[in-house]
Order: sequence, then C-alpha cells, then structure tokens
Amino acid sequence: MTTETNTSTSSCCGGSGSCGSGTTSDVQIVGTGATTTVYRVSGMTCGHCEGAVSKEISALDGVSAVTAVAKTGEVTVTSTAALDEEAVRAAVEEAGYELVGRA
Repeated sequence: MTTETNTSTSSCCGGSGSCGSGTTSDVQIVGTGATTTVYRVSGMTCGHCEGAVSKEISALDGVSAVTAVAKTGEVTVTSTAALDEEAVRAAVEEAGYELVGRA
C-alpha cells in the first residue's frame, strides 16, 4: 500500500465518496485493559483512504487495532494505553489527511 499526500478535504477518489463504508463505535474502555478512542479525520472518502490512515496509526507504539470509516470520518483506535494526540495527528497527516480531534 502506498501513502498519498492530500492537503485538502478531497480524496484519492475525487471526493465522490462512493467506495467508503462501514461502522464504528464510541469511546470506551475494553475489559482487557486496552483503551479505545474514536477520532474524527477529514478528507477520507474511500477504502484506500481508510487503509492509508489505518496503516500510519497502526505503526504507533501500543496500537493493537485501527478501524477507519470514510463514510463517517471516524477512526477507532485500540491501544494498550492512551495515545498522545499529537502523535496520532502526525500519523494522520503522514497519510495525507487531517485529524479534527476526538469524536
């Protein structure tokens, strides 16, 4: 998978949004001691966008699962401890998108 640069709110699909779909969950604490946080990311419109964001966030220390949903603009991240939001922001920007904040 390649990483693209995207400095606007459009995406690799030209903003059509026709290839993104899925579901997400609210912020929660999972019984295994893991922390799950939902972030809002702007600019994702398709599966490729979801994959690019997921790949970059997955590389952060402690991250065990990432689910990005272009349709809602939400990214659910499960990690062993709370993540530094600036590290998450940098990962999202590396993928070519913008972290809006927590959902």
